[in-house]
Amino acid sequence: MTEQPPVQVDFWFDPLCPWAWITSRWMLEVKQVRPVAPVWHVMSLAVLNEARDDLPEDYKARMAAAWGPVRVCVAAEQKFGPEHVLPLYTAIGTRFHNAKAERGRATIEAALAEVGLPAELADAMESTEYDDLVRASHKDGIDRVGVEVGTPVISVNGAAIFGPVVTPIPRGEDAGKLWDGVLLCLSTPGFYEL
Repeated sequence: MTEQPPVQVDFWFDPLCPWAWITSRWMLEVKQVRPVAPVWHVMSLAVLNEARDDLPEDYKARMAAAWGPVRVCVAAEQKFGPEHVLPLYTAIGTRFHNAKAERGRATIEAALAEVGLPAELADAMESTEYDDLVRASHKDGIDRVGVEVGTPVISVNGAAIFGPVVTPIPRGEDAGKLWDGVLLCLSTPGFYEL
C-alpha cells in the first residue's frame, strides 16, 4: 500500500477569534490521523469589520486592538519565516483562549519568548508597517469565500469554506471523520457553503 501525499490545507485565522482557535486545534488533530499539510495565514477581524458603521462602541474598541496580534504574526513570518506562524499562533492562542490572559503587549511578549522570537516583534502591535501584508493575506482568504463570513477560512485544492465552526474540539478519529466530510464537501463541484 502506497502512502498518500499530504493534502495542502490553507488555513486563515485571527488570533483573537475563539472559533478559529478551536478549528485550528481540530486541524492539528486531523494532521495526526490524515495526510494533511496545513499552511497558516492571518486574516483580520479588524479589516473585515472596518467599513461597518453599525458596530457597538465596545466592539469597535476590540477591533482596534485586534490589529496588534495579526501584525505580530505577520512580522514574525516576514522576519523569520512562515514556519514560525503556527508556533506563535499556538503560544498566543493558548494564552488568550485557554489561560484567559490579557490581550496586551505583555502576553504577546511572553508568547514570543516561548517560541524563541525576539520581544521587539511586539513593537509591530502599534506599527502600520505590516498592514499592507495583513490586508493582502486577509484578502487572499476572504476572496475565496466572500465577505459575509468570519474566521476561520480553509481552502483545499481551490475550494474554500468558512469554518467548520465546531465545539468542543474533535479528537483522534472523530477529527478525521469530520475532515473526511469537509473534504467530501469541498471536492463536490459547485459546493458553496457549509
